[in-house]
Amino acid sequence: MATARAMLERRRSSRVRIRIPVKVVSPYSATHIQAAEVVAVSRTGALLCAPFSPELGSRLEIRHGLSEERREFRVVQVSPRKADGHFELGLEMLYPGHNFWGVRFPDE
Repeated sequence: MATARAMLERRRSSRVRIRIPVKVVSPYSATHIQAAEVVAVSRTGALLCAPFSPELGSRLEIRHGLSEERREFRVVQVSPRKADGHFELGLEMLYPGHNFWGVRFPDE
C-alpha cells in the first residue's frame, strides 16, 4: 500500500515548463482583463505568474494568448509576493477536456 506522502505527491498528469501568455478575466467584471503568463502546465492545471493575488478557491477565466480559447480555473495555491511584484498562482482547470494548452505531455 502506498504511503500517505506518496499519495499526496502523485499527480494526475505530468507537468511541462513552458511560457504561454494568457489573459485573466476578473470574476467580478468581464471588462477587467489582465495580462499574465503561465510558466508550467499540466492537462488539468497551470502555474500562473500574475500581478494580483486572488483568494484561494476563487474562479478565474483564462484566455489562451495564442488560441484565444477560454477555460475556467479555480485558484488552489497563492504564493507570497515575489521580488518582481508578481504572485505565483496554482490553478486547477474546472472542466478539463481536450489539450487546452496545445503542448505534448511526456506521458502521452
